[in-house]
Amino acid sequence: MGLFDRIKRVVGANLNDLVNKAEDPEKMLEQAVLEMQEDLVQLRQGVAQAIAAQKRTEKQYNDTQNEINKWQRNAQLALQKGDENLARQALERKKTYTDTGTQLKASLDQQSTQVETLKRNLIQLESKLSEAKTKKEMLKTRITTAKAQEQLEGMVRGMNSSSAMSAFERMEEKVLMQEARAQSVAELAGSDLESQFARLESGSDVDDELAALKAQMLPPASPQSQPQLLPQQETNAPKSNEVVDAELDSLRKQLDQM
Repeated sequence: MGLFDRIKRVVGANLNDLVNKAEDPEKMLEQAVLEMQEDLVQLRQGVAQAIAAQKRTEKQYNDTQNEINKWQRNAQLALQKGDENLARQALERKKTYTDTGTQLKASLDQQSTQVETLKRNLIQLESKLSEAKTKKEMLKTRITTAKAQEQLEGMVRGMNSSSAMSAFERMEEKVLMQEARAQSVAELAGSDLESQFARLESGSDVDDELAALKAQMLPPASPQSQPQLLPQQETNAPKSNEVVDAELDSLRKQLDQM
């Protein structure tokens, strides 16, 4: 393959690719319908001209027939008057018009056939144009629907990787982390409170055990001191009970107010 052939093929391929990319289906449909309308206008003009020519030929043919009939009558009149020479001239003039009429008749028949053909083509083109207009509207609707579908799909694909969706995902992750931290704080607070009560309970047990140990380590009380301590204990017991009762009442009131 020669260099020029290769260049020609490359240029042709590139041009075809450019044409294919430049073709807008909607615009091409409009252009096709416009061209069909222009062809229809031209065909109507052609049919009108053909019909006008047919009518002119038909008038000429009718005029020729009238002349033929007139010279036929003139020939008969001349023979009736005994003028054979004049009758011969009239017949010669009739023959001239007869020959012209024959030609006009052939031309008229040909024109009539052409006019009928043009009329059929005109009807077919009008039908195709009407069909093309209907199909054009349908195709335009399909093109619009396809473009909208393609645009929506592009938006969906773009949303999957867009910064807006990424921002939503980041905010969702932050909310989840904040909820997890709040839950952890609540669990830690609850465990801390439980540990405080546990220390209180363990502390009271230790205090009780320490008091019991102290009691065991004290020397036994003498009999002489017991009568002296009993009155004091009896006198102090009511006072301690009153203090405890007062504290208990105060604690109850505080609990009622909570």
